[in-house]
Amino acid sequence: MITDHFPPLGLRLNTPRLELRVPSYDDLGQLAEVAVEGIHGPDTMPFAEPWTDQPPDRVALGVVQYNLGRMASWTPRDWNLNLVVVHEGAVVGIQDMRARDFAVIRQVGTGSWLGRAHQGRGIGTEMRAAVLHLAFAELGAVAAVSSVIEGNRASERVCERLGYRADGINLIEVRGKRAVEHRYRLTRQDWEAHRTVPVTVTGLEPCLPFLGLDGSSEE
Repeated sequence: MITDHFPPLGLRLNTPRLELRVPSYDDLGQLAEVAVEGIHGPDTMPFAEPWTDQPPDRVALGVVQYNLGRMASWTPRDWNLNLVVVHEGAVVGIQDMRARDFAVIRQVGTGSWLGRAHQGRGIGTEMRAAVLHLAFAELGAVAAVSSVIEGNRASERVCERLGYRADGINLIEVRGKRAVEHRYRLTRQDWEAHRTVPVTVTGLEPCLPFLGLDGSSEE
């Protein structure tokens, strides 16, 4: 089976409403269609790299190639766990969790997007909570970080609900203009104080060597 050779394909995170998993080819097809249907309004850009500013066929192809590329470039020292988010049997977005030298640093970064038709229903908070549970409860992380382009109130609210604290800013270029990127950091203590979403993780043990771990979640 393919999971014998790439165990992350068998990993599952389940919350009351969602399942998160590494995408199959069929999942990638659905994810590409969600992206084409729209992630944000034309007058806003929530991404540091404005990849949605392309014709629909290029957006769809980019979604497929990017996610396949993350699997192809995976190493235990430098990995990016891209998980499709499934709600009521349909793919609605993507939630990633990434790390470099995780076995030593024990810090993860996260990023995500959700189709516009599925926004405003708390799904963004629930899917982030799922990967934070994986990081802190299952893998022994000490911190999680995230970045939000100024004006993206939906992402800011997710960070606030889950206990992140402001951690400075960066100035970046987006669409040929200067933009402010706000950094957020979540410690284990703050995560424990704000954890409200129950999460079940299955298929993790064979993934541990692929995450640079030896089977222990202890620091």
